[in-house]
Amino acid sequence: MHYHYKTHGTCARQIDFDIDGDKVTNIRFKGGCNGNLKAIATLVDGWDGREIVEKLEGNTCGHRKTSCADQLARAIITARESGE
Repeated sequence: MHYHYKTHGTCARQIDFDIDGDKVTNIRFKGGCNGNLKAIATLVDGWDGREIVEKLEGNTCGHRKTSCADQLARAIITARESGE
């Protein structure tokens, strides 16, 4: 299933990804730090969603209480809760 997540509190505005069972692929960030976000997407592509959440949830960016990595974790949690 393809999933779109509108981010909150980050420079990236949206995260798109595919989720099949718990495998997450084709991660794309819209906005944000292009090089860093491409690296994150490449590093975790194909990982189990639980692993991504475990590694990225709670990461912060500067003074913010979240980060693009944390938002990816939240997006995966949201997708799993919605049954997609």
